[in-house]
Amino acid sequence: MTDIDGPKVVLITGPPGSMKSSFVYMLMSKYLEKTGNFGLYATLEETAASHLQNMESLGMKVSPNMQISDFTDLREDNENIDYLKFTQKMIGHFKQSRGDGFTVFAFDSLGALYSLMEHEEHMRKKMYHFFKALREAGLTAFVIMERNPDGTSHLLGNEGFLSDGIIFLGLKRKQGRLVRFMQIEKMRATRHSMEMHAIEVRNGELAVLGPIFDQ
Repeated sequence: MTDIDGPKVVLITGPPGSMKSSFVYMLMSKYLEKTGNFGLYATLEETAASHLQNMESLGMKVSPNMQISDFTDLREDNENIDYLKFTQKMIGHFKQSRGDGFTVFAFDSLGALYSLMEHEEHMRKKMYHFFKALREAGLTAFVIMERNPDGTSHLLGNEGFLSDGIIFLGLKRKQGRLVRFMQIEKMRATRHSMEMHAIEVRNGELAVLGPIFDQ
């Protein structure tokens, strides 16, 4: 696989237990450690403290160049807030303070967002403009989305069509045990394998073990 050059919006999809949040955090942490750039991780799923505790339980170090912002207080105090606009304002704030050093962003997750936007119409248009704003900010953005093993990469806003890339994280039974795997289904302007690759967390590092072949 060649490098992913931004700006891009990449969906990270998969069922519960496939380590979507951990995968994105590891990916961002390694990138920020290597480049010294700044990253923002926005979560609707849990508090920042809980997220960091989960990452530390896997042996991962807290990245000093990453800001984790959770929306839990916002959810309790503001019933009618537009979370997409709020997220864009937050990105604008960090773009002002960090400039071109702010290069990577994560949103966790679309399912949680849609649960707060009941009866919303024209979702495809809203997601088109949201993804467009992420690209215009010059970001490589990872958007986490729950997905059944046999499901498609689309929820309410045809996100699979609008995104630049789709990485599927799944679970596969092999030789009597469940193996986590990663599969790149789509990545515009990037040469990549379509095979399933087994992955494993080892001492806080994400190891890619190699292709999974059906017997």
